[in-house]
Amino acid sequence: MEEDQKNNAVPPAEEKEGDELAEESPPPEEPELQVGDVLPDITLKNEKGDDVRVKDLATPEQGVVFFLVPKADTPGCTTQACAFRDSYSEFTEVKYAVYCVSADTSTAQARWQLKKELPFPLLSDPQRVFIKALGAFKPPKSTSRSHFVFEKGTGKLVEKKSSVKPAESSKLALEFIKRHHAEPAKVAPAETEEVAALPGAGTVETAA
Repeated sequence: MEEDQKNNAVPPAEEKEGDELAEESPPPEEPELQVGDVLPDITLKNEKGDDVRVKDLATPEQGVVFFLVPKADTPGCTTQACAFRDSYSEFTEVKYAVYCVSADTSTAQARWQLKKELPFPLLSDPQRVFIKALGAFKPPKSTSRSHFVFEKGTGKLVEKKSSVKPAESSKLALEFIKRHHAEPAKVAPAETEEVAALPGAGTVETAA
């Protein structure tokens, strides 16, 4: 009887290995976003270690720009981030929030933010869940330098730029936003104005 119980027992080591494997399993991948799609329901840590629900970042009053960098505090990524830093007030003026996304840890991002005085939040995506959803994953383990614009009002993706030059990313994003939200030019009713300007226009002649 004792031998049967021993044979049926599950070795503790096997249970532990199974538990560790489950914890390390990556979350399911989100489908790649296309223009017209809204933000996915993904939660990431910011540079402070706080949870940020990506889906909630675009609102009826505020749009959002995500710019993605391969690695924090490297020359090209610093050029890109500092360009967004220097034009940050222009984004806020048009009611757009700016977020930097990378696969770095929150701690590494916090050091970089402090060092370069970056005014915007940084989102840590170590498993590249959001990065893959944006279509910016670069095999085997990198991120394509890029930016994505989700418009205010609808929260839909309206612009995606991959493989951008570090110094041009912020400029291109800002130019697109201003162009996208520009008021359509009002066409003056020229024909009506011309008729109104003619002598006697607007009067009715009566027969003698």
